[in-house]
Amino acid sequence: MLWASVPLTGRSPVGFVIGDITQKGYEKKRSKLIGAYLPQPPRVDQALPPERRAPVTPASSTRYHRRRSSGSRDERYRSDVHTEAVQAALAKHKERKMAVPMPSKRRSLVVQTSMDAYTPPDTSSGSEDEGSVQGDSQGTPTSSQGSINMEHWISQAIHGSTTSTTSSSSTQSGGSGAAHRLADVMAQTHIENHSAPPDVTTYTSEHSIQVERPQGSTTSRTAPKYGNAELMETGDGVPVSSRVSAKIQQLVNTLKRPKRPPLREFFVDDFEELLEVQQPDPNQPKPEGAQMLAVRGEQLGVVTNWPPSLEAALQRWGTISPKAPCLTTMDTNGKPLYILTYGKLWTRSMKVAYNILHKLGTKQEPMVRPGDRVALVFPNNDPAASMVAFYGCLLAEVVPVPIEVPLTRKDAGSQQIGFLLGSCGVTVALTSDACHKGLPKSPTGEIPQFKGWPKLLWFVTESKHLSKPPRDWFPHIKDANNDTAYIEYKTCKDGSVLGVTVTRIALLTHCQALTQACGYTEAETIVNVLDFKKDVGLWHGILTSVMNMMHVISIPYALMKVNPLSWIQKVCQYKAKVACVKSRDMHWALVAHRDQRDINLSSLRMLIVADGANPWSISSCDAFLNVFQSKGLRQEVICPCASSPEALTVAIRRPTDDSNQPPGRGVLSMHGLTYGVIRVDSEEKLSVLTVQDVGLVMPGAIMCSVKPDGIPQLCRTDEIGELCVCAIATGTSYYGLSGMTKNTFEVFPVTSSGAPVSEYPFVRTGLLGFVGPGGLVFVVGKMDGLMVVSGRRHNADDIVATALAVEPMKFVYRGRIAVFSVTVLHDERIVIVAEQRPDSTEEDSFQWMSRVLQAIDSIHQVGVYCLALVPANTLPKTPLGGIHLSETKQLFLEGSLHPCNVLMCPHTCVTNLPKPRQKQPEIGPASVMVGNLVSGKRIAQASGRDLGQIEDNDQARKFLFLSEVLQWRAQTTPDHVLYTLLNCRGAIASSLTCVQLHKRAEKIAVMLLERGHLQDGDHVALVYPPGIDLIAAFYGCLYAGCVPITVRPPHPQNIATTLPTVKMIVEVSRSACLMTTQLICKLLRSREAAAAVDVRAWPPILDTDDLPKKRPAQIYKPSNPDTLAYLDFSVSTTGMLAGVKMCHAATSAFCRSIKLQCELYPSREVAICLDPYCGLGFVLWCLCSVYSGHQSILIPPSELETNPALWLLAVSQYKVRDTFCSYSVMELCTKGLGSQTESLKARGLDLSRVRTCVVVAEERPRIALTQSFSKLFKDLGLHPRAVSTSFGCRVNLAICLQGTSGPDPTTVYVDMRALRHDRVRLVERGSPHSLPLMESGKILPGVRIIIANPETKGPLGDSHLGEIWVHSAHNASGYFTIYGDESLQSDHFNSRLSFGDTQTVWARTGYLGFLRRTELTDANGERHDALYVVGALDEAMELRGMRYHPIDIETSVIRAHKSVTECAVFTWTNLLVVVVELDGSEQEALDLVPLVTNVVLEEHYLVVGVVVVVDIGVIPINSRGEKQRMHLRDGFLADQLDPIYVAYNM
Repeated sequence: MLWASVPLTGRSPVGFVIGDITQKGYEKKRSKLIGAYLPQPPRVDQALPPERRAPVTPASSTRYHRRRSSGSRDERYRSDVHTEAVQAALAKHKERKMAVPMPSKRRSLVVQTSMDAYTPPDTSSGSEDEGSVQGDSQGTPTSSQGSINMEHWISQAIHGSTTSTTSSSSTQSGGSGAAHRLADVMAQTHIENHSAPPDVTTYTSEHSIQVERPQGSTTSRTAPKYGNAELMETGDGVPVSSRVSAKIQQLVNTLKRPKRPPLREFFVDDFEELLEVQQPDPNQPKPEGAQMLAVRGEQLGVVTNWPPSLEAALQRWGTISPKAPCLTTMDTNGKPLYILTYGKLWTRSMKVAYNILHKLGTKQEPMVRPGDRVALVFPNNDPAASMVAFYGCLLAEVVPVPIEVPLTRKDAGSQQIGFLLGSCGVTVALTSDACHKGLPKSPTGEIPQFKGWPKLLWFVTESKHLSKPPRDWFPHIKDANNDTAYIEYKTCKDGSVLGVTVTRIALLTHCQALTQACGYTEAETIVNVLDFKKDVGLWHGILTSVMNMMHVISIPYALMKVNPLSWIQKVCQYKAKVACVKSRDMHWALVAHRDQRDINLSSLRMLIVADGANPWSISSCDAFLNVFQSKGLRQEVICPCASSPEALTVAIRRPTDDSNQPPGRGVLSMHGLTYGVIRVDSEEKLSVLTVQDVGLVMPGAIMCSVKPDGIPQLCRTDEIGELCVCAIATGTSYYGLSGMTKNTFEVFPVTSSGAPVSEYPFVRTGLLGFVGPGGLVFVVGKMDGLMVVSGRRHNADDIVATALAVEPMKFVYRGRIAVFSVTVLHDERIVIVAEQRPDSTEEDSFQWMSRVLQAIDSIHQVGVYCLALVPANTLPKTPLGGIHLSETKQLFLEGSLHPCNVLMCPHTCVTNLPKPRQKQPEIGPASVMVGNLVSGKRIAQASGRDLGQIEDNDQARKFLFLSEVLQWRAQTTPDHVLYTLLNCRGAIASSLTCVQLHKRAEKIAVMLLERGHLQDGDHVALVYPPGIDLIAAFYGCLYAGCVPITVRPPHPQNIATTLPTVKMIVEVSRSACLMTTQLICKLLRSREAAAAVDVRAWPPILDTDDLPKKRPAQIYKPSNPDTLAYLDFSVSTTGMLAGVKMCHAATSAFCRSIKLQCELYPSREVAICLDPYCGLGFVLWCLCSVYSGHQSILIPPSELETNPALWLLAVSQYKVRDTFCSYSVMELCTKGLGSQTESLKARGLDLSRVRTCVVVAEERPRIALTQSFSKLFKDLGLHPRAVSTSFGCRVNLAICLQGTSGPDPTTVYVDMRALRHDRVRLVERGSPHSLPLMESGKILPGVRIIIANPETKGPLGDSHLGEIWVHSAHNASGYFTIYGDESLQSDHFNSRLSFGDTQTVWARTGYLGFLRRTELTDANGERHDALYVVGALDEAMELRGMRYHPIDIETSVIRAHKSVTECAVFTWTNLLVVVVELDGSEQEALDLVPLVTNVVLEEHYLVVGVVVVVDIGVIPINSRGEKQRMHLRDGFLADQLDPIYVAYNM
């Protein structure tokens, strides 16, 4: 039975059907297994006649009716069916619900009063006050009392199971633990026992779910332990027991559930990653009915005294009943402000008409001629002036365009209205005196041109400003014709504004049809709350009222805000017969009605509900009737109507006198509706939509419904389509848009055979619905609100209704919810934005949000992508207080919505990700088949120039050891300056000649031997600031036969974090002694140091500021070039401390290689702005000058913090040709000097002599940074070709370095998607998913490189991605030790290929990259091989079977929003965690969460698990400017980041 007229109670859920509502997941299997053993709920016999059918309702439902009459506030305002459905759905969820981790928010973001509201308790999802069942603050009745409030009981159930789930983290997918026992018991109890919900308390104690409660305000709160928090380990095997890791564990648990059916196997090993295409569900409902027939409305009866046009009606009433009241306006106190009579309306409209036509412009050139468009700008509290102006325009035959008053220059949507005025050619705006005074003015008193508006002449229509028309002037009153009467504006889904033209005949016919349908009679009184500028308010309150000489009582929005009952009071006061309202007005009246005693609504014969077509208006109608029935309101008075700007009134319920004729109701399956099919819902009562009819088709109209997209084919009777109307009383076009007009106003519906239904065109109404039995029209949604998610159609209004049914009014404002869809990854995703009440706590809001998600999932079977709560009154409003949807969506997408709570569920919504890649066990065709290469591919190998063949007069080659080179230089060129150190002002702080360095080194050697009592081969830690002391100490160690280790000194302002690293290096390197300056010596022994480390455990500390005066007996000469020269310690980006051994032979070979590559001679000067503690930075700072004899100008990078221009000024001043820096230095210059290039030029800064500016790095070249640096300093003479990068790693400190000769570095573009599959695919610049890679400099002389497969160790072909292996004389000879991982194999240093050249010993760099032979020629005439570094294997993240490099994801994220300054990503138990630094107010923090999630999905096909928003500077960076992602990860897991916001994406 489709249209059963059963009382609502009969529709409430009949018991709960066992099994998952969404028909998904393993719950369904479980219910099948135990289903047979559970008692079946009683079924209602569908065949019974409606009167005899017993209303079977669970107790909660009857109780709900009892409670409702008592008027408890939050229960009243919704349709019973929907709320009960939502509550039942949530109750069902209690079995499955996992504890969802609540986002963490910094205190400053939480503006609450109670301290308890601040820190979310660690159950993270059940608030402790509610969740703890014993001694509940709300005094939960026990089951003996029988009637626990339904909502509270559900919340108990949910909380109960949440806490239990958290306490047994072992619930993975079949799950054990108390949670499931509890859930099972509860599920069964609930089904067996309809009379009273089970008392949760008993189970709680039985299954020992402990929830600690605060005993008092002073006691500290002990949080329940998560099941295995103590045992939980981070990836590195470091045990972590903290809030964050527990939350993440919870998050992982929520994601373990099989949410959607697994994706089918289809991944093709091709470059194009295929996105999963949603396959149609074979079981989806299909329409089966016959083709519908067009439905005709009744004849439009011709009544003899109907006027020939609306102006004629006005003339008639104005002359025969001039004293009859036409319009009464109200002030904000509800007192009548002004009564406009028909006589005054007539005379004033004539005056306006005369003045428009004759007083604007000159006699010869009038500004406005008949047919021109004129804007009407009147405030909502002045309907009288607006009405006069409107009729004045009709009399003058100009076309009024009523619009909203622009309040500010940048009003939401006002710009679009300006475009409409421009396209209509409007030059004159009519307005009232008060409004004119209120418009924003420029200092000269002019009204400024609003953004996007044409230039307007503002014309005030108050009578006192107008000239009187001459006696003989009379407006020309014609019969209604096809000229345009007025233009009504309409805002589209995307925010653009269109103007719908309505002709004079359509206007008149529409008034006649409304008069007939509503049974209007002369001099009736009508109360109008609606906007009189458009839609129902204009049609009934301004137009039809005049045709029938009715009296309109106009209630402005401002009065409704002060007194929501004002319209009801006016109905009583004026004994009004008709009222025009929206659901909102009924709802407001409900909220306020308690204070009123003497309300009587018996005079009403018709209550027109203007938005009656909205699915959730039914709840307002029901609730309103319930409350006001006792005040004389009759059921048959409520008349919902459906309207659209294009088709005007589409349908309206007729007022009847027969109260036995209940209105039509349909209870439709929501699931069916998403496929556009009408199914009466019989067994599954939860996901239903209850719709009310909006009456019959209008008199004189024909209606049909057509398929929403494609050709307008008639729907079947059980199919939802777009309603189309054929009538005279519709709009005729979108002004000035012929194409859109054709698609909307000139539609010819066809039957399935293709024959047109009628020779006259139909108009699309934009409403989705169907015509039910008896010609009743039902509307289920709007085309504008349609969201198509993976092939199913959902209506924004339905989703709003479901959200509101979850404990409405407690946490959010009813009318302030926006639902829209955004396109992410080729499908629409649903976003809900609501305004949160200021008094709701974090915990409450989060609870409400998670329940909304469950309810929507159960009822609509669709996932919500993002749910955001914003502070009250922050959503952009339309002038009458609704939400400006497109503006809200725009703010959301550009990240300026500023929500205060965000919950994202990408894991459940995004079902079209590519299938995770399965690794092929054998080597795929893209690699090398064992034993033979893929045909035609050359092996990827390359080498620098051969050292043996280079003839150079290198004197230093005679010596095997650097110490000998220094002695030789001290003898031959004693006064040649080797080192110059600059201070922060750019002056020379100190310098060293060859002989000075030699003498200092001798004294230090004496000190080591005599005071330190060291043997040769002992290790010495050198803890010095960047400078000359460090160099002298290094050579002092060589002279004494000791092995130096350079260590960065602790930072005086940050001892606690920097000193432990120093201590660790000293211990790991087994240093026998520590040399340093006096200052640092004091620092190491200070109280702060003692707090950070155990100072007693330091080795002896020697202070080199006080040196002995004597020379050593002899200078140590190593016996063998393969003995250790120095140790190089460095902390890798993955947080590993690794020291490598550099022997004397390697050190000399290294220096020679650099000398040859950079052509360094004693006459050269080189500027170095690097940290001198490890890698190439140390070699350039300390060793190269001694070997090559050139002068090094040393600039400590720390000095640039006070003077960013120091480095470049030095380069310019010393006319340096070669300079070396780090990325952090380059970034400092780019950021710090960006705006100063002009002033630097004035100071004479000139970089035109720079040949090479090399960035020393151990990573993929940062193209964006080097390019912006080049561009920025191009004006100062820097040649763009000069900037290049080097590449080194632990096994070989410098593999590539852009030298002086040889081709420029090349850039290629590779496909980022192919890279994830370890393949290189070259693409054109600018193609989608392209990633630019720059060559890392030229391969150094004596270095050979090959690319090998890291797993199989086979050689790879040209342009194939693999691990870079290196063979050279200056390879390090091995790890000294690896802290924390002794087993780090020696195969890093001596690996052999599995086939091909199996003899050569290679070192593995641990970096992925590829070699590519270019068209360029090398210095030696060969074709040039370019090496491209992609990223470190250690850093790469394996996600969904693919390899991701963090930098790629970070680059995308930084681009996502202007406030993101830096980003770092890492993984934690296969979740992707994104940390972003926010440069902006903390209010913007939550804007980033959806944007970050979107961009990573779109560009990388990954779902972000956690988004952490932190302050600037939280992401740790090492001296080379590389992000320390592992440190960050440890800090995050230990909860040490003090994040602004942490969002756990569910």
